[in-house]
Amino acid sequence: MKILQANVKHLDQLIPLFNGYRMFYKQPDDPEKAKVFLKDRFEQNDSVIFMAFTSTGKAVGFTQLYPTFSSVSAQKRHILNDLFILKEHRGNGFGEALLTRAKQFVRDENSKGLTLETETNNPAQYLYERLGWKKDEHLFHYSWEV
Repeated sequence: MKILQANVKHLDQLIPLFNGYRMFYKQPDDPEKAKVFLKDRFEQNDSVIFMAFTSTGKAVGFTQLYPTFSSVSAQKRHILNDLFILKEHRGNGFGEALLTRAKQFVRDENSKGLTLETETNNPAQYLYERLGWKKDEHLFHYSWEV
């Protein structure tokens, strides 16, 4: 297993993973949209993506972090927005390895921490809790869509 920080050279390997992630969340199959979105992230340098590879070099998962800031703590934070492992490779430690690498990146960046949100029925919650993530018991999250 290998975890690497992705760059534009990984785009062709990342597109099917990102497209699969979007389809998991009931979005249409659209590799071109995935390509444009990811290419923009690399070119604008506004997210950090880590990819998981098998020992044979097959890309099997990724996580994507977005920087944000906390006015209250006056510190940078990161949002762990995406975590996806190909179904046939789940349960083999790739998710844990990606989360561990994300935590190390945040430490290296002197960021306050990581935040994520997940659907209530997402089985990955057990992984998050096992790795020390805590549910926010004090805040509700709201969203507004155009």
